[in-house]
Amino acid sequence: MTTDNLPKTASQAISADAGRDVLTEPRPGRSAGNRLQSLTGLRFLAALLVFFYHSSLPRSSVRLIGDDGVWKVYYIAASQAGALGVTFFFVLSGFVLTWSARPGDTARSFWRRRYVKIVPNYVLTWALAMVLFAAAITPAWMAGLNLFMLQSWLPNMQLSFSVDTPSWSLGVEAVFYALFPLLLPAVRRIRPERLAYWALGTVLATAAVSAFAYAVIPAHGALGLPYLHDAASADQYWFAYVFPIPRIFDFALGILVARMVMTGRWRDIGAGWAALLLVAAYGSALVVPYLYGQTVVCLIPIALLIAAFALADGRGRRTFFSTRAMVWLGEISFAFYLVHWIVLATVRKELGTRLFSLPVSATLIVGEIGLAIGVAWLLYAAFERPIVRRWSSPRRRVPSDAPAGDGPAAG
Repeated sequence: MTTDNLPKTASQAISADAGRDVLTEPRPGRSAGNRLQSLTGLRFLAALLVFFYHSSLPRSSVRLIGDDGVWKVYYIAASQAGALGVTFFFVLSGFVLTWSARPGDTARSFWRRRYVKIVPNYVLTWALAMVLFAAAITPAWMAGLNLFMLQSWLPNMQLSFSVDTPSWSLGVEAVFYALFPLLLPAVRRIRPERLAYWALGTVLATAAVSAFAYAVIPAHGALGLPYLHDAASADQYWFAYVFPIPRIFDFALGILVARMVMTGRWRDIGAGWAALLLVAAYGSALVVPYLYGQTVVCLIPIALLIAAFALADGRGRRTFFSTRAMVWLGEISFAFYLVHWIVLATVRKELGTRLFSLPVSATLIVGEIGLAIGVAWLLYAAFERPIVRRWSSPRRRVPSDAPAGDGPAAG
């Protein structure tokens, strides 16, 4: 990788000088290279993958497809899509937070911005889910743990995915944010030529977590996944996929990859090849032992894709994901991520118990996507963005050209 063709501001952010940390030279949001527009657009694609997974689940609260054969194909094809989307968000969080770290920033300021970004939307959608459907089926203690983002800390599948089902991952992200002011200085102390070994180590550690879950954790509790009945037990799945501590490896990989790119230690294979590799990895994730498909198989292709699009943005190249429409969708992706399950469950509730033919159910699913986008836009424009601009800083509003966010909890 070279920086010969980079614009001046972008080449400051992607230095080929392995011994020089230039992350803090350009102020975040001041150049196209720093704003990572393509990664903003990609966030919506990741959120959409999670939507497809949830819409395919064998739960009467969301399923629309009546033909068992058609539903089986859809369900199996989408069975790792949610995990791919969530893992992408976790790696992306580490990457973008590292890329856009502010010079002289304090842990307190960082935590304030993250709190203002996450918590208001989270609490609002928690309340919305409770009012629309969750209060009738959720014990008070579960609702309380959800409200405080603690649902992923106990090995209880019903708890982990209660109230607003995808919100468990925000509790995991909260752990990332709590640790980031400690992790970034530690990673910056790693010599650039050794970053690749540490990155590989995080991938191997993720594989070791799944191996440990299969070998050591008792097989208690069924996942309740038809056609994937031998995938893993509920306890094994919780430990490898939901429990926040092992998922720190995903976040750390994002930090390490960002440092490799910024110090000129990254070998870019290009966005096209990275995308093809990710598609192939997803196909493998459908056939390898379930937990490996959930957590590790797609990790390296995800890192390659994120770095490739970051470099494309840094070089000022236009991509499909940096178009105005995709960037807009990326900006509302956090809201979309939080509201899509609410839309799925509410639409299903209003339609009653009837299942539908393929044409009708496909139309309904597309309609649910459109409705979720509309609700997400309203949440973003009327609630999320005004709060972030007003309260992210105690002194001044966040400029409108602030850097793109970092995951399902960013925008």
